[in-house]
Amino acid sequence: MITDELLTELSAIIPRKRIKEGEQNHPLGNTSRVNVYPQSEDEIAAILKYANENGKNVFIEGNGTKRGYGGLTESADILLSLTNYKGIVEHVVGDMTLTVKAGTTFKELQEYLAKHKQKISLDPYLPESATIGGVIASNDSGPKRLGYGSSRDAVIGLRIVYPDGKIIRSGGRVVKNVAGYDMNKLFIGSMGTLGVLSEVTLKLRPLPKCESLILLMFPQGNMEKIREFSTKLLDSMMEPVTLELLSPTLSEKLTNQSLYTLAIGLEDVETSVRYQEKLIKSILPEQAEMRILNPQEAQTFWNQFYSNSFNSLEDSSVVSSASLKIGLVNLDVTHVMKEFHLLGESHNLVVEAHGGLGHGLCQLTLLGAKKDIVSAIQHCRETVTRLGGYAVVNHLPFTLRQEVDVWGEKPSYFFLLEGIKKKVDPNRVLNPKRFVGGI
Repeated sequence: MITDELLTELSAIIPRKRIKEGEQNHPLGNTSRVNVYPQSEDEIAAILKYANENGKNVFIEGNGTKRGYGGLTESADILLSLTNYKGIVEHVVGDMTLTVKAGTTFKELQEYLAKHKQKISLDPYLPESATIGGVIASNDSGPKRLGYGSSRDAVIGLRIVYPDGKIIRSGGRVVKNVAGYDMNKLFIGSMGTLGVLSEVTLKLRPLPKCESLILLMFPQGNMEKIREFSTKLLDSMMEPVTLELLSPTLSEKLTNQSLYTLAIGLEDVETSVRYQEKLIKSILPEQAEMRILNPQEAQTFWNQFYSNSFNSLEDSSVVSSASLKIGLVNLDVTHVMKEFHLLGESHNLVVEAHGGLGHGLCQLTLLGAKKDIVSAIQHCRETVTRLGGYAVVNHLPFTLRQEVDVWGEKPSYFFLLEGIKKKVDPNRVLNPKRFVGGI
């Protein structure tokens, strides 16, 4: 419930009509007593300054697509929503840079840029709802990370509102900016625990002249053959933007074929794309089936792929859901894909998985009984740790986050993270217990 005192104090900062009672008892947690919807950077700064001076804590949210990502505090005093803080600040077409407010959705940006034959070289999940601020704060990326890189490669400048209300700028609005430390990387992936991203400046790339999506299906599921082919492809002169291995369950959902499937994405001028298609065909392993999707089929595939992610799902007393982000040495993905597939049988779960054979990042989704999900997460973490990798749980209901350490063991450099947090946010105002080690 919003207390009269809290409502009165917040109403002095932003109009009453942009203050709402917070949602309670959401299965994913990360709720609040009161939600506020600022429309300017000054309002964001004033809200944070008020919270910092009055012992209030604040959750930061765009459209809530990552509400189940971390967090051991069920409810905060204030949820600061950036859904009303959106729009393009500056687009320099010739320099191929874009400055945008953090609450703008990723799809809105790509649709706008397409009119200028440009795009942001990122491919986050749930692009229709995910805000650019949330994408950057969580360092979200998909299979095209192989060719595009991550948020740390796309961002050239940020404006950040600190917990005490101060506004700082890191980086700049031009690509060639090498003065001082690269502070951008400090905030990218920090899950909003150091400051509120208010503006993001990104470098763009031109829309490709031609795109192709090739599916290679392996009826026998021979991982050694898949590994050999992938090594040959990555060692060649070809430059795929995607080399993603799909589990049979995920492949069946996307292609109607329950087989281990390699999705290979190509982007370039048409002559180069056609040449690479022929080269892939020439090195195709025996018994592998090759299919080149037409543009409409490829668009349908990617739309289904990026929407196949948990987004504030409703929970029940029996069935639950989880999603894990797993990092490995890139070709070790082939070692764990069969392990992930067998989890369904050994833990009585619905399991879908995919992993990048060029960058080593995998996503594993689990659906089933809560006790089975907890056991499966532990099994996965043990498996990838033996290979020198890591497993982070990026979606889990709040009740299960009390049982599972979603970030895993504290890294050796944790004291640095803790020191930065203490320096920037000594009163623990922003997104408490939302990051590594309960920061």
